[in-house]
Amino acid sequence: MDADSYQLIKTLHDSHYDLMLVAAGAGTHAISNLLGVAGASRTVLEVLVPYSAAAFNEFLGQVPEQYVSAESARFLAGRAYTRARWLAAEDNSQIGIACTATIITDRPKLGPHRAHIATWQPERLIGYHFFLDKGARDRTGEEEIVSRVMLNAIAEACHLEKRLPLGLRTDDDLTMELFDYASMARQLHTEQIDLFGIHADGRICTNSSEAKGLLAGSFNPLHSGHLSLAAAAEKILGHPVVFELTALNADKPPLATNTVLQRMAQFAGRYMVFASNAPTFVEKARLYPSTTFVVGYDTAVRILQPRYYQDSHANMLHALAAIREADCRFLVAGRVENQHGRFRQASDLSVPSDFSNMFLAIPGPRFREDISS
Repeated sequence: MDADSYQLIKTLHDSHYDLMLVAAGAGTHAISNLLGVAGASRTVLEVLVPYSAAAFNEFLGQVPEQYVSAESARFLAGRAYTRARWLAAEDNSQIGIACTATIITDRPKLGPHRAHIATWQPERLIGYHFFLDKGARDRTGEEEIVSRVMLNAIAEACHLEKRLPLGLRTDDDLTMELFDYASMARQLHTEQIDLFGIHADGRICTNSSEAKGLLAGSFNPLHSGHLSLAAAAEKILGHPVVFELTALNADKPPLATNTVLQRMAQFAGRYMVFASNAPTFVEKARLYPSTTFVVGYDTAVRILQPRYYQDSHANMLHALAAIREADCRFLVAGRVENQHGRFRQASDLSVPSDFSNMFLAIPGPRFREDISS
């Protein structure tokens, strides 16, 4: 290990960040160097090297369209982040780091030698796309430079000033891509925007066109009940259900920007999540037209109670009409009533006759787990 790498890694180990690293195809020198400098136990939570396709698929939770791609690197980094969050014993800032690469081997490769590296944090995701000058280095040389790019990516994520020299060649091509979640959350907080979303692979979304099924909540924390309900709803609707964090509530102070980022980060690498300033379903219907809102039985009861509409039955009917006008409806999960053990479902709701087709049921056998937001 050269002196520059040693000094950078020593500084990393003193930076109070928790790292989960995934390296597929290259980047193992970075891991070896990180572990080779005293203090790694303060920084490195876990290292994973999924070399086989089966190992890669298992960690990713799906079979990617392409193993060595920017998208796969982002997915890996997201999964690494949520894993780091689960592993971290202290309230440090967790970072998911991933590298997926194809470099020189013992047989000719038709495509470019390349590496995609990503670092996922609540406030931002950064992708690095490195296309190497093919044939200019041996395997050790390619592994070394990919690892140095990876270490520099970690340094950037940890807000360190020091960087390793790379010695790039004329035909090397290294670019960076930033997804700035903190900026979006600040704009939401100041009401410059009404919503934004983060795809499972980390891309930012500024429209609601993909939200055909939506499960809203505070997600403090995200738990198995939310995931099971979304999965049950997907089977009934026949399309994905996305999640929505309501940052502005009618009867509570708005969520702080950092709280929004931390809660949205729970979905990293796994599910699409939106954040919005729409505390009521009338406002949600405006932001998410033609959407099915997935709700629990208790929420459905509140939707149909005039006391939530200034104690006005007419106001309630007006709100339901506005939701229907936006081509939205509700998919209601039943629950067991604790006192009597009776299963309450959509058919038990007191729905005005003109709106009965707006409240659909998730059959009891499909979902019976009680959840809270």
